[in-house]
Amino acid sequence: MASVLKNLSEYKAENISGKGFKYAIVVSEWNEEITGTLLNGAVNTLENLGVEKEDIYVELVPGAFELPLGAKFVAENYDVDAVICLGCVIKGDTPHFDYVCKAATDGILRVSLDNDMPVIFGVLTTDNLQQALDRAGGIHGNKGVEAAVTAVKMIQLSLKVFMKSQDISDEIDEHFDDNRSLPF
Repeated sequence: MASVLKNLSEYKAENISGKGFKYAIVVSEWNEEITGTLLNGAVNTLENLGVEKEDIYVELVPGAFELPLGAKFVAENYDVDAVICLGCVIKGDTPHFDYVCKAATDGILRVSLDNDMPVIFGVLTTDNLQQALDRAGGIHGNKGVEAAVTAVKMIQLSLKVFMKSQDISDEIDEHFDDNRSLPF
C-alpha cells in the first residue's frame, strides 16, 4: 500500500514484543535531517516494544550505497537478531538516484538472505525533500517506526518457523529410532 494512504507509524503493540532480542541499526549519514528522525523513531519504537537500550547497537555509514556493507559487517560480527537499515535517497537531475537505490535494495536483500536474518529495508526513496519529511515524522508517520516493528515481527516469524520445524523433527524422532532410516 502506498504510504500516501497509510501512516507509517501506526501499529498495534499487542502481540509484539522485542524483549530479549538484540538489534543493530545501520544509518546513513547522508540526508542526516531525515535519517536522524528515522533513527529516533526506530530506537523509541524498539524501546516501547520492550527492547533494552543496551540491546540496540547503532552504526553510521556515509550514505545509502554503503548500507549493505555496513549491514553485512554488523550481521556477521555483532551478536544481533536483526539489522535495520535506515537511509534516504532523494531524486536529483541525474540517474545517480536509480543506481544508488538499486544497489541499496539489492545489497540489503542479499545480506538478509546470506545471513539468514532479518535485515530490514528502511530506506526512503523519494522524488523530493518534502516527500522525505512527510515520511520521517511528517504527515505519513515515520518509516523508522515501521522498520523497527518489521524487525520485531520478522524475528517472531523466524522463531515460529523454527519451533514448527522442531516439532516436525521431534515427531520424526519419536516414530523412528536411530537404527531405522526414513522411508523416503
